[in-house]
Amino acid sequence: MATTPRSRNTLTLYSAKNCVVCHKVRMVMAAKGITYDLISVDTANPPEDLLMLAPHYHSVPTLVERDNAIYISNVIAEYLDERYPHPALMPAEPIFRAMHRIAVRQVEQDWVPQVQAIMAGGKNVEAARKRLKELILESLPFFKSNKFFFGNEMSLVDCAITPIIWRLPALGIQLPKDAKCVEDYGLRIFRNPAFMRSMTPEEKGLRELAFS
Repeated sequence: MATTPRSRNTLTLYSAKNCVVCHKVRMVMAAKGITYDLISVDTANPPEDLLMLAPHYHSVPTLVERDNAIYISNVIAEYLDERYPHPALMPAEPIFRAMHRIAVRQVEQDWVPQVQAIMAGGKNVEAARKRLKELILESLPFFKSNKFFFGNEMSLVDCAITPIIWRLPALGIQLPKDAKCVEDYGLRIFRNPAFMRSMTPEEKGLRELAFS
């Protein structure tokens, strides 16, 4: 993975150093072995070129292929899966693709806001911790019955969930003993070299740090 935009790579990813949805996109790219330029963005002070590329939606992650900017993490993830089809991270059958999209959307709408609230700090942290823990425990049947969330093959759902599972210690969330299957699920993916390649140095340190 290059860290400068001045290369022969056709893809550039604007990404924050510690962002769960940016991590999801980087995980997709690592799983597919995609080479790209990574531009680290301070979200409080986005670079001028990002503002010009996406003037109405200058957020991260933003993927640029040549002169085309693609944003919204779920859109980027599906685009990459179509653009680089091997290994496929979505099933071929339309009904199963729909089920995967529903799961990814639920993670994005329900799980991710809790992560962001905890990281932001403030009076809502404990409520967010409680809710995120509830959401994970509600999904225990999926973690228990499959190697990956939806079966024996890694999918975009796993790319959405695993960055959250990685962050649980830093988020101050400890799951009960009967949820050991969640940590086992995470470890199966964490041990993959592609997962380690997906992370920034800041994210690699999250298993040793805790948010106040």
